[in-house]
Amino acid sequence: MATAAQVKALIKSHAAGDDDQFYAVALQMAAREARSGHAGYAQQLRDLIDASKGRVPRPGPTPVASPRGDLAALLSVEYPEQRLSDLSLDNDVLSLLRRVLLEQRQRDRLRATGFAPQRRLLLVGPPGTGKTLTAKVLAGELHLPLFTVRLEGLITKFMGETAAKLRLIFDQVAEIAGVYLFDEVDALAGARGLSNDVGEIRRVLNSFLQFLEQDVSDSVIVATSNLPEHLDRALYRRFDATLDYPMPTGAIAKQVIRARLASLDLRAVDWRGVSTAAKGLSHSEVTAAAEQAAKDSILAGTLQVRTDFLVEALRWRNRSDSPPE
Repeated sequence: MATAAQVKALIKSHAAGDDDQFYAVALQMAAREARSGHAGYAQQLRDLIDASKGRVPRPGPTPVASPRGDLAALLSVEYPEQRLSDLSLDNDVLSLLRRVLLEQRQRDRLRATGFAPQRRLLLVGPPGTGKTLTAKVLAGELHLPLFTVRLEGLITKFMGETAAKLRLIFDQVAEIAGVYLFDEVDALAGARGLSNDVGEIRRVLNSFLQFLEQDVSDSVIVATSNLPEHLDRALYRRFDATLDYPMPTGAIAKQVIRARLASLDLRAVDWRGVSTAAKGLSHSEVTAAAEQAAKDSILAGTLQVRTDFLVEALRWRNRSDSPPE
């Protein structure tokens, strides 16, 4: 049978005229029936949904209203347009992301046979290596809203309030399908054995782990961490996959620069010198250096990016956050 949350979400989406959300909730109900062993009833629901979709024009995803009330301080929403082609990452990470997208697009087929698609991802690695952009790409590829959890609004000095706010967020995760980003999740999921740990902090972590485990929605949950060694080990077991984001190699740095400066002439660039200068920089730092070199070239009266401008900008990023004079 449908849960109370699903019935409420169904009524809300119908009242708001939100067909996309209405069908998403209905498909969640069908998947729940399939998991409960009611395969015939689940198939009837899916057939009704498919037949109804065929009669209703659906030009694209209906925007979800901005979070209101208490949720307004906890979540921000956007509708990313980024695609997988916007990511410059190593092949292992890209392969896993393609697998996640495939399983999400075929989730009804998987659930009809008792399997669940990957939908909880933990992304770890240094700052600026593409973790937040990955969440945007997942939302863009799946045509879902991206909800970013505002940790500054979530974590209060009253830990009981934090757990209650977490419940509000996971209630929405169940009701409104989307990609939910817990950026820098270390604040919620630090290791319980740390010396400054207190009982209330442990209870918040336990609540977070419990909500993750109990969630069976169609939403995708993405958590990121710059300090994976500080995360509680139990957190890893709650995620379907952990993706490691390393600093870019010379080849990846070249991809980042080419993608950002695609509108300019890069034929004269000495890529060996550029790769050497980019060593040790993150994706975002390489992007910032490429933009600086492009502006320098344009101000010098040419659309051909000069290698010396690019190398100088990269070297400055390695020294400090200040652009070259």
